Amino acid sequence: MNTRIAAPLIVVGLLVGLTACGSSDDDKAAAAPGRTVSEADRDAARKAAGLPEEPSAHDRYAFLEALDAIDPRISKADMDERSVSRGLNQCGSIRTTKDRAKLIELTLERFTIATRLPDINNADTGGKILDAVHKHLCPDF
Repeated sequence: MNTRIAAPLIVVGLLVGLTACGSSDDDKAAAAPGRTVSEADRDAARKAAGLPEEPSAHDRYAFLEALDAIDPRISKADMDERSVSRGLNQCGSIRTTKDRAKLIELTLERFTIATRLPDINNADTGGKILDAVHKHLCPDF
């Protein structure tokens, strides 16, 4: 895997791990509120990974509406949260990859269009999703 793509994924994985409860079986059984990551630390880790901040409610809604305009099955097959998460991860690729054809390929893979919606698995759909991600989730990238 390309290290420019892997770095954001590693940081996101670390964020997930850091927000989990303790490391021993006894700790996992009991909630450990003191072991959660602060929002500031989470934002700093996202920034270090090249990912944008969590979108505002307005931007999140606009992104999901844009996906629905492309094909309602894209976001309906996922929970909305998963679609937004996939979009935010795609922002990391937008930041590090300038080749549009490669970005479209990554978009189709990230949104699992080939396996879930093979009838729209094409560059046109991938480009539209990519443009929606860029416009609504990471316009400064």
